[in-house]
Amino acid sequence: MASLSRPERVAIARLHALLELLPTALDKRLSEAGVTAFEHTLLTALAEREGNRMRLSELARKTNATLPRISRVATSLEKRGLIERSPCPEDGRATNAVLTASGAEVHERSRELYADAVRELVLEGLKSLPGDGVAQLTDLTLAVLTSLDPDHPRHPRATSPASDAAACAADPVCAADPAPAADPVCAADPDLEGQHA
Repeated sequence: MASLSRPERVAIARLHALLELLPTALDKRLSEAGVTAFEHTLLTALAEREGNRMRLSELARKTNATLPRISRVATSLEKRGLIERSPCPEDGRATNAVLTASGAEVHERSRELYADAVRELVLEGLKSLPGDGVAQLTDLTLAVLTSLDPDHPRHPRATSPASDAAACAADPVCAADPAPAADPVCAADPDLEGQHA
């Protein structure tokens, strides 16, 4: 196979730069609330869920993290009183993470800081693109996430047919996106039902 073309190398180099710089910049902005960007994402997943609880395995899927990483972060958040862990009533082998009142307060503080940081660091830059920059970013990221998620039905190595609703670990149907029902779903999409205005 041929090496990457110059435009492909430039695109990937810029993606690498973004993946290095954005999390650090978000962590810096969220430090005022005492959480990292990943901790904020975890707290958001719990805050958006009815009952503010979720199995650790589902939380790992929702945040696109490994179970060991979720366990380490949950331990840190639990020591700080932001979450509690409890046995899952439906499955005694599973553990739930539950957002505490203190965790909800920290999440509320970090939510505003996060929104301001995302507007300034990401959304402002998208305004320079022709057309709808947010829609373009949504499409680009979903295209890459689809190829990375082996459980996504359109992944080349998908082993079982999955519905779009169970597809990308990143959408609420991509777990990360607040997507309208007609949009492709990804496990990383935020849950719309729990979304604050």
